[in-house]
Amino acid sequence: MSNFSNNAIIAHMSGQRKSLILHTIPVKINIRTSLIKEQYMPKRIPLIAGNWKMFKTRSEAKDLAFGLKLSCADVTGREILICPPYTAIEQVAEIVKTGPIALGAQNMHWESKGAFTGEVAPGMLVDVGVKYVIVGHSERRQYFAETNETVNKKMKAAVQFGIIPIVCIGETLNEREANRTLAVISLQVRNGMEGLSNQQAGKIVIAYEPVWAIGTGKTATAAQAEEAHAYIRKLFSEMYGADAADSVRILYGGSMKPDNVSDLMSQPDIDGGLVGGASLEVESFTKIVKYAVK
Repeated sequence: MSNFSNNAIIAHMSGQRKSLILHTIPVKINIRTSLIKEQYMPKRIPLIAGNWKMFKTRSEAKDLAFGLKLSCADVTGREILICPPYTAIEQVAEIVKTGPIALGAQNMHWESKGAFTGEVAPGMLVDVGVKYVIVGHSERRQYFAETNETVNKKMKAAVQFGIIPIVCIGETLNEREANRTLAVISLQVRNGMEGLSNQQAGKIVIAYEPVWAIGTGKTATAAQAEEAHAYIRKLFSEMYGADAADSVRILYGGSMKPDNVSDLMSQPDIDGGLVGGASLEVESFTKIVKYAVK
């Protein structure tokens, strides 16, 4: 990375010689794959989110939240989020109401109230201090018949209530082996994330979950993850414009762990992680939160 002022910079792009003249304002640039990018673009703050799924009793959740609050007290330059089960949200909320950790939920209904047995409304989450909510997680799609349409309803409801949705997308092993990864992602993005204003779109969070890399023993490389993330950002740009695409954070949700987080977070389009199993212990999640970019 270099700083330039009052200098002419010659960039070679696609074999053509182009001149970029920078005048009186210092501009930081980053040269990557023969492209010159101005670094005065909106900076995306990394987000490391822990999805506790159906783990932890209330007492266990309190212990984990308190341990993370202590171990992450000195963390700056990134957001930390934990999503406990519903039964422990209020107890965890009390612990994290001060400190560096935000509170999230794992799911919600799109209606504000009604006869929907077993569901939780957006306003109920706001009432206990929830800032983020996961929608469309691969397990919800697989086991509870979530669709792009229901995910879209939940996303819009979250935005309406001032909750930041983490919209999950990703392909299965069969879809990847059939070379349908990009087609599946395109459908999930275009159908599942439609209907926002450009300003709203830039504030949501997307989580790419290669389902085939979750609990299967197969691992997505950083390059494979980056390819998908870059494609998602391109789709988002086509839907909502360059500003929204530059602002939206795209998390990696395919088994992020302490031993692969640095490689993943070194990729330009990976803005954080949606962490499952490794978020259930203070030591492993803290190591992920405190990653160092290579």
